Amino acid sequence: MSKAKVFIATALALGVSSSVTAQQPTPPPQPQAPNMSFFVTGAGPGKGADLGGIEGADRHCQTLAERHGAGGKTWRAYLSTQPADGKPAINARDRIGNGPWQNFKGTVVAANLDELHSDNNKLGFDNSLSERGQIIPGVGFAPNRHDVLTGTTMEGRAFPAGDDRTCRNWTSSTQGAAMVGHIDKKGLRDDPPSKSWNSSHPSRGPDGGCSQADLRGTGGDGLFYCFASN
Repeated sequence: MSKAKVFIATALALGVSSSVTAQQPTPPPQPQAPNMSFFVTGAGPGKGADLGGIEGADRHCQTLAERHGAGGKTWRAYLSTQPADGKPAINARDRIGNGPWQNFKGTVVAANLDELHSDNNKLGFDNSLSERGQIIPGVGFAPNRHDVLTGTTMEGRAFPAGDDRTCRNWTSSTQGAAMVGHIDKKGLRDDPPSKSWNSSHPSRGPDGGCSQADLRGTGGDGLFYCFASN
């Protein structure tokens, strides 16, 4: 093939490549909420209750917040840990600041820690929104994703050592159990645990209780709450 023909063929190939590239659709901009200081993760890391420890959960909160214009704050996962390996317990309520906290749409879900852990908080189906401002499907939806990982009591405190309630402090995707709340504050019964946003029942399932499949099997998806601590 002559040099002229090679040049023409190369030019044509580059033109086709450029044309294909030019035709790629531009992804839509992410919805922004710079004043947001509370959300439910729209998705977890994908390994069930293995969140990479509490530090990995915090990083996940920070990453999601940054995508939606709220990365200038320090974000913390609302998770407790249990005493283990010589390390003391961590209470979820002690790591999220003092409030107030508002969701993607600007609704204040709680003014302070006392209100957050009382019946007066504004959490629930309409206000416990994801970082994109979306409602998390709960009771009556298929699939139901309302179980949220917390590992905490209704007061926002850690469980004592003994029975696992944190899937080995958020490092297990097989054996263990995690205490979960109900994002929509609804359950199968009309009692306080069923309506609790942070402490409803332990996870369970054939994989051991902490896998993504087990969490989905009881109405969850490995989601958790994120709060801006400052």
